Amino acid sequence: MQRLRIMAGHPALVMMALAWICGVVALLLAGPAWAWYLVPLGIGAQLLNEYNLHRFVFHLPPPRRQWAFDLLYRAHYGHHDFPTNTGLFFVPAWVALPMLAANFLLVWGIAALVGVTQPMWVAVAIVPVGGVAMFMVYEWFHMTAHLNIPKSRVAAEVTRLHNQHHFRDFSRWFHVSPGGRVIDRAMGTDIDREALKQRQRVDFIRTLGLRPDDSRLVAARARFAPRFGISAAEVAQAGNVKSP
Repeated sequence: MQRLRIMAGHPALVMMALAWICGVVALLLAGPAWAWYLVPLGIGAQLLNEYNLHRFVFHLPPPRRQWAFDLLYRAHYGHHDFPTNTGLFFVPAWVALPMLAANFLLVWGIAALVGVTQPMWVAVAIVPVGGVAMFMVYEWFHMTAHLNIPKSRVAAEVTRLHNQHHFRDFSRWFHVSPGGRVIDRAMGTDIDREALKQRQRVDFIRTLGLRPDDSRLVAARARFAPRFGISAAEVAQAGNVKSP
């Protein structure tokens, strides 16, 4: 129940859940039977989307301009800075919803170009049904990884690998969803346990290599701390160069 309450408090997840429900209902009431066979394609596509968004967008080099830095801080940097803050767990609505719309239009357009007779149903099955379902799975396991609660074997393994990304080397293990480690291995961003034992932690790991007192971080914390209930003591600790 705790996790459901946390997720229900985030507008982006509520809207994405509604998009999934609408897609499922549309397929059930009016969609062709063959469209259901395309749902697994949406699941696989979202696993790739999860990896690519996390690695190539959320981990972009820190922008010099404060407004751009603030966007990236809200999207992801802030989650590394304050990894247990529930308000920063999830992809914001201004990322999730445009991504949903763009993916839907892309799949619809490709299906139409290759001559599929009912391209809209291809897009419905792949994006809001398969893709959004996998997106919600990602958000569930990502949230679970950051909560101190009893965990299943699968969730414990996700947590172990995700902790390496947060607290050992942020250039490794970009997946979160179960099964996504295959992509990290294929892309060369995994690392085995024995190799990990020989590595030292990356400097300033929680600030993605930036000095914790970097002026951009200081300004972003000042802007977002009140919105997400981050105390003055937490902000001071995050800006301490000697903090772990």
